[in-house]
Amino acid sequence: MSDIIKEEVNQEFLCAIEAIDDQNSKVVIGTVLHIMPNEIQVDVGRKQTGIIALEDYSNDPNADPAAELQPGDEITCIIMRTNDSEGTIQLSKRLYDSVKNWEIIANAYKNDEVLHGKVTDVIKGGVVVTVSGVRVFVPASHATLYRQDDIDAALAELRDQDVDIKIIDIRERRGRKEAIGSIRLVLRDQKKELRDQFWADIEVGKKFTGIVKSITDFGCFVDLGVTDGLVHRSELSWQRFKHPSDIVSVGQEIEVFVKSYDPEKRKISLGHKKIEDNPWEILKRDYPVGTDCDVTIANFASFGAFAHIIPGIDGLIYIGEITNHRINEPSEVLEIGQVVRARIIDIDFNKKRISLSCKALMDVPEEVVEEYDGVDETHDEPVPISIDELAANADKLFDTDEE
Repeated sequence: MSDIIKEEVNQEFLCAIEAIDDQNSKVVIGTVLHIMPNEIQVDVGRKQTGIIALEDYSNDPNADPAAELQPGDEITCIIMRTNDSEGTIQLSKRLYDSVKNWEIIANAYKNDEVLHGKVTDVIKGGVVVTVSGVRVFVPASHATLYRQDDIDAALAELRDQDVDIKIIDIRERRGRKEAIGSIRLVLRDQKKELRDQFWADIEVGKKFTGIVKSITDFGCFVDLGVTDGLVHRSELSWQRFKHPSDIVSVGQEIEVFVKSYDPEKRKISLGHKKIEDNPWEILKRDYPVGTDCDVTIANFASFGAFAHIIPGIDGLIYIGEITNHRINEPSEVLEIGQVVRARIIDIDFNKKRISLSCKALMDVPEEVVEEYDGVDETHDEPVPISIDELAANADKLFDTDEE
C-alpha cells in the first residue's frame, strides 16, 4: 500500500476514535467498587451502578480482574446500554481497549513501527497474532523468514510464541477493520542488522559455533546464523578421509574459526581442525625417536610396509627392519590390519617421514649365535711358531714372490 493510501486509512480510523471520545455519554471513567467472579461493579458518577461483565473486561482470555484490579482503581469503559428499571449501566472495558489498541495499530502502521505480540491461533493460510488485544492476521508468506517446504508444520511451531511484527495493511471487511501483519519483515531487518554487526566485528581467529548446512567434494558450508562460511576439506580434519561427509554431516553443530575473509564480497573461509590436535605436534611431544609403540599395518610396498602410528600419521617399516631374517615380501610375515610392536628409529619433521623397526625389538636368531660361536675369537693374540717352521715356510714365501 502506498504512503498516500496508508495516510488516508489512518486518518479515517483516527477520526472514528475521536468521534467516540467526543461522545461523553459513551466513554466514562469510573471507580472500581467490587470485584466479583462474574462481574465488576463500577461507580461512574451516575445514579445507576456500572456493571462490567467478565466477558466484557478484556480481549485476553487469560485476564484475571481480581489480580489486576483493586477497589478504588480508576477504569475507563464504553457505555453499552442503560437499564433504568434495574438501575444499572452495562459497560465494556474490552471495547474501549479495542478502540485504543486499534489506535496503537494504526500509529504503528503509519510510522512503520515494530509491535510485540503473541501467536494465539493458527488458521488456514496463516496465523493470528494478538497485539494489545487486537487480532492481527499474518499470512503464511509473511510468517517465516524463509520459504518452508512444509508450511503447515512451520506455522504450527509458531503457536503460543512471542513474536515481533510490522503492520503492512489495514483494511475494512464486512464493516470491520482488519490488520495484516508481517513477521518476516521484522526478521529480515533484524538479520540485516546482525549481519552488518557480524562483518564489523569479524577478525581472523575468531571462534564461532555453526551448523553444517551442506557438504560438497571440496568441503562444507557452515551456517553462522547471519551468513555462511566455507570449511575447505583440508581444514576439516588432521586425519585422512575420502570425502568430507566422512567427517561431518548436514545439521551437525561444529566449532569453527575464521581463517580469512573478504568484507567486500562477504565471503569467509573457516577452519575446523585445531592446532593442538595436529598429530605431528602430538608425535613430537609424545613419540620421540626410540619410542616403542603398537602400530597397525596399513598397506604394503615392495620396499616395506606402511603402518598407522597415531590418527593421521603413518610410518614406514623398511623391509630390512620387518624381521630378523631375510624375506622377499612384507606379506610373508605381516597382514593388513595386523597390530605389531615397533620402535621409532628416525623422524624427519620437514619431509613428514617416520622410520620404524620391528627387528630392533627382536632377539638375534639362534643359528646366527651358533655361527658366531664357531669363530676363533683368539686371532688377535700372538701365535707361537718355531724357527724351524719359519725356515721351512720361507722357501714357499719366496717362490710365491717370484711367481
